[in-house]
Amino acid sequence: MRLVGENVEQGVYPTEKAKQIAEEQELDLIEISPTAVPPVCRIADYQKFLYQQKKREKEQKAKQKKVEVKEIRFGPQTGDNDYAFKLKHAEEFLKEGNKVKAYVFFKGRSILFKDQGEEILGRFMADLEELAKVDQQPLLEGKRLSIMLSPKKAK
Repeated sequence: MRLVGENVEQGVYPTEKAKQIAEEQELDLIEISPTAVPPVCRIADYQKFLYQQKKREKEQKAKQKKVEVKEIRFGPQTGDNDYAFKLKHAEEFLKEGNKVKAYVFFKGRSILFKDQGEEILGRFMADLEELAKVDQQPLLEGKRLSIMLSPKKAK
């Protein structure tokens, strides 16, 4: 096995010799890469090794960006002021890196106004064309006509 670590002459050693070196230093023999040929082991304190590994994973998790899906709801007769207000919110969500699901909700007999809902969503997609790309074209699910937008990558 290949031996690495502090206070150890790096090289390839038989298993028994590696165990003996670890015992002499009163440390543990930790297998780092079992699939390598020969396997790679490190001589170190196992508890300290686990602590450092958890710390590294925690740092990586903190650096990850969670993408949330923000929903914006329209009615089939949404006015211009309401539309502008919701459009502004959608722009903010996209600039933050979140996805936006916009939908028109039809109550009762308002399902007759599907064309108005499609018009609102079409206008919404056109207004956000510079900031977002369309993941899902307008799709009618029950009484909801919805689209999904995701932010374009900053160049």
